[in-house]
Amino acid sequence: MPKVGYLGPAGTFSEEALYASAAPGSFEPVALATIYETVLAVRHGDVRWALVPIENSLDGSVTVTLDLLADEHGDLEIVGETPLAVRHSLIAAHEIELAAIDTVITHPQVPGQCTRFLRSELAHARIQAASSTAEAVRLVATARVPGHAALGTRLAAQIYGATVLREGVQDRDDNVTRFVWLARAEHDLAAATAPRPRPPLRTASASARWKTSLVFWGPGADSPGWLVRCLDEFAQRSINLTKIESRPRRGALGHYRFFVDLQGALAEPAVTEALQRLRALCEQARVLGSYPAAR
Repeated sequence: MPKVGYLGPAGTFSEEALYASAAPGSFEPVALATIYETVLAVRHGDVRWALVPIENSLDGSVTVTLDLLADEHGDLEIVGETPLAVRHSLIAAHEIELAAIDTVITHPQVPGQCTRFLRSELAHARIQAASSTAEAVRLVATARVPGHAALGTRLAAQIYGATVLREGVQDRDDNVTRFVWLARAEHDLAAATAPRPRPPLRTASASARWKTSLVFWGPGADSPGWLVRCLDEFAQRSINLTKIESRPRRGALGHYRFFVDLQGALAEPAVTEALQRLRALCEQARVLGSYPAAR
């Protein structure tokens, strides 16, 4: 049975997304300590696929995922996606008044999704980072340090024997995290053209609309209008961009790479032509994946 890596331990939103999106009994789950280790497991072939968070509707992109996809290895590709409605709970080892909480432990991506609650109810508490929401709950439940609480899932509270103090503390009820399925990219021509196993998504459909994700950068970024010319290659061919974002190239200040999601499959002539024209304008224009869109 193929192995699928995810951000663990048991009780994370990543685990919820995995079981919500994959066909039952079609995979062996492998919990890993960090997003970095999860991606590394795919790169080294320890798992066939990995499921990692890439963006949240309230807090934006998961930058570690973007940076790992765009790094110099270029050996990963997105092969699927799944959205998950996210509800955060305030959790402690036992019943405790909010006024007595001095430390809230959670994943670094979570506080930005619970800003109003933290500012209004727990402004006196400091935020402490954990590798995942489930790890935060586990730490709170096992260490039982007075004044410590966690932001995590109700499932994690059940698993680790903790107490839910408040449910639904995210800023909006339509809070959604988008997860992507990752696989090793095939650069060998024979391997790249051979049929490849698809991830065991229960929602996979031959008639689904497709999405393609790209990253590009180049010396032209210092010239007025360069980015407009790059994006115009898509506009001229009526290709809709659903996301565009810049991230530092992790070098000199002021140098960026640009992430784009577009509607359409890489095999479509308009998308292929736009990518060819984009590459003529860029130092690097890399396909991060072309895959069935979740919605």
